[in-house]
Amino acid sequence: MTGLVLGVDLDGVCADYESALRGSIAARRGVDPATLPAQETTGHFAEWGLSAEGFREAHRVAVTDDRIFRTMQPYPGVAEALWRLSDAGVWIRIITHRLLFNGLHEASAADTAVWLDQHDIPYRDLCFIGDKATVGADLYIDDSPHNIEALRRAGRTAIVFDQRYNRHLDGPRVRSWEEIEPLVIDHLEGDPARASADDAEDLGG
Repeated sequence: MTGLVLGVDLDGVCADYESALRGSIAARRGVDPATLPAQETTGHFAEWGLSAEGFREAHRVAVTDDRIFRTMQPYPGVAEALWRLSDAGVWIRIITHRLLFNGLHEASAADTAVWLDQHDIPYRDLCFIGDKATVGADLYIDDSPHNIEALRRAGRTAIVFDQRYNRHLDGPRVRSWEEIEPLVIDHLEGDPARASADDAEDLGG
């Protein structure tokens, strides 16, 4: 293997999990999805009145009945950006914690693979794991505060994909896939310090 290995999260980075889950829950409640507010904290979507057990059940229904891992929308430009990075010599390693609850593994894994193919997302490896630091990568992109903090504690370099619930984290931070490309290319070319400095200047911190 040559080049830089990029560890890419799916939900909240490549795919709009929050909107997909919102649609599933709203349909069962018979309400407009717009009445469910944006997620401000990580956890079990307390903003929508869910307990930990309520979230588990809502997630199960969304995955097994609504098949959201097959149907959710990708973020703009993700496939195009990843293809350009792949063509530049970046090894794309998808690292996701979608096998979160027992009993959902078949639908979660199969629909993830289908979704990646449907949206022409390039990748060399697909890893289902919670402890992402144990999966080798030179650079990671994630939205979860828990994951970002764990990666950094382990000495990994992690880019924060901007979401409301992670704005307390230090950068480097990106708000789109268009912004990700130059940071990854700088790391590929061996200048991560310039990537971090440019990001701080462009994004105000």
